[in-house]
Amino acid sequence: MVLPVGEMGHEMPVNEDIVLAALKDGLPAKEGVYHVPGLAPDQYADAAATAAYSAKATANPNAVIFYQPVGRDGMAMGPQMGKEFATNFVSALLAAWILALAPFGFGKRVVIATVLGLFAWLVISVPYWNWYRFAADFTPGQPDRYRGGLVPGRPADGLVAEPQGAISPRQPAWAVHGGPGAGAGASLL
Repeated sequence: MVLPVGEMGHEMPVNEDIVLAALKDGLPAKEGVYHVPGLAPDQYADAAATAAYSAKATANPNAVIFYQPVGRDGMAMGPQMGKEFATNFVSALLAAWILALAPFGFGKRVVIATVLGLFAWLVISVPYWNWYRFAADFTPGQPDRYRGGLVPGRPADGLVAEPQGAISPRQPAWAVHGGPGAGAGASLL
């Protein structure tokens, strides 16, 4: 890989076979997300249980485990790539629709698309770091969230026609949309 940003924060266990055996022995045969150490929701109100959890959590390693009791080949990425393409394509269409609503020129629409990607990064990657304790170098190493707004935003912006009567920086909105006193029904969209 030319840039290691997609690999930042990803580490390998010291002894993978011991970890795999512990997962098989220590987790139920049910796919899910497991927090170790964990506290069951029905114990949240129990002061003794929460104190015991806090002591255990501060004295031991912590892990969030995305567990699948029946594995799959991580190198067979065809279905995942298809799903990723489909969701990125729909996201790009949504961004193009938002850009079509913006009465601005090409440059400002590219900035809007980039800010939409930054917004996605803030609401996805930062909470992963905060709540699930993802590694500190993993979170900033996920620039695809905000870069993802820029990359589809540029071609999508090229597909969006320049709006009729676009507002220039030197022209007030009312000059384009009916002038002052155009009535309460005047719209900027």
